[in-house]
Amino acid sequence: MPINITMPALSPTMEEGNLAKWLVKEGDKIAPGDVIAEIETDKATMEVEAVDEGTVAKIVVPAGTAGVKVNALIAVLAADGADVAAAAAGEAPKAVPAAAPAKVDAPAAVAAAPAPVAPAAPAPAVAKGERVFASPLARRLAKEAGVELSAVAGSGPHGRVVKADVEKAVASGVAPKAVVSASASASPTSTAAPVATGLSDEAVLKLFEQGTYELLPHDGMRRVIASRLTESHQTIPSYFLSIDAELDALNALRVEINKGAPMRKTEHGDAPVFKLSVNDFIIKALALALRDVPLANASWTSSARVLHKHSDVGVAVAIPDGLITPIIRKAELKPLSVISTEMKDLGRRARDKKLKPEEFQGGTSAVSNLGMFGVSNFTSIINPPHASIVSIGAGIEKPVVKNGEIKVATVMTATFAFDHRVIDGALGAELASAFKRYLEKPMSMLV
Repeated sequence: MPINITMPALSPTMEEGNLAKWLVKEGDKIAPGDVIAEIETDKATMEVEAVDEGTVAKIVVPAGTAGVKVNALIAVLAADGADVAAAAAGEAPKAVPAAAPAKVDAPAAVAAAPAPVAPAAPAPAVAKGERVFASPLARRLAKEAGVELSAVAGSGPHGRVVKADVEKAVASGVAPKAVVSASASASPTSTAAPVATGLSDEAVLKLFEQGTYELLPHDGMRRVIASRLTESHQTIPSYFLSIDAELDALNALRVEINKGAPMRKTEHGDAPVFKLSVNDFIIKALALALRDVPLANASWTSSARVLHKHSDVGVAVAIPDGLITPIIRKAELKPLSVISTEMKDLGRRARDKKLKPEEFQGGTSAVSNLGMFGVSNFTSIINPPHASIVSIGAGIEKPVVKNGEIKVATVMTATFAFDHRVIDGALGAELASAFKRYLEKPMSMLV
């Protein structure tokens, strides 16, 4: 019996991916666990394993195809002993998804060649208080576009509104939902104002003379970054705290540790096993501070605060036209040398888009460091499920007063962003103070 292989969901937020490479060809026999393809998501390139045994009867989506939707048919497998030619012709298929990573549940596959569905008629207005069934992504897109979900025709199962329905509604000019401004709410006779959604693409381009610009289309990563950060900025009540820390003791200790690092032989000669950076100390300091102030090592849900038992620290890494935040797990328990080695490996694979989902999803807080660019201070947007992020500026020599005398010290400004639903002001200040204490007394990170 033919078995349909569909595009798997390689992360909870994945909507589509690029089929980068087939590692099998038509006629090849495969077994469960065999790697059959490489899929590029917005964050990483991942291998896909077979879940059934049989012969590859037909490759439907060629290598190099971009924007393949989750659950789309990508290949047909003839079950062991079945007629390969009949399977390639699509006789009596059953649909199964390609294997996804163990920690991600692959969605149910769709049948190949479904019967054509007539376009849905415009949905009638939903009575006030009646529930509208829609996917989470569709709800978010409708909110961003200011579209009332009750006015959108749902094409999903049982009339469920999905992403494509919202996009179609926006393109067709469905009236945006009305909201009452603060001033209007005070007056019963005031009229509702539409949600401001910014200039349209066409309106933006009209402001510039043709030929003076070029268009760089958004890739999947840029769209995900824009969506998540917009959602974070609009839904998380953030506040910011800045604190200065002197780095002279840390810099001196770092030099001494690096001098004493064991050596190993390489093809280019002897090289140290590790070389600590200031950022390694910053990761460790944040991890220990979160351990010392456990109420700040938390995430928000509508029913409870999630108090984490370990400090899983994300570190923002710039990659071509985007960024990703690989995570150092249980960083409070790891020596600086291990943190340094892990971070170099994660950073390299992040830039090559080779991270696994569990290596960049989750975490309890994050570090964003722009000090190497000479930036003195800045603020960052919190990346849920984190409730905090610390922005690190450059270490700059400044005059400071010590015991009534002016001295010169290397001072770094760290600016924390906190989710006020989880971390109140005093708690945030306590975490920032603990972080500063570890940086200024770095020997405490070694014991």
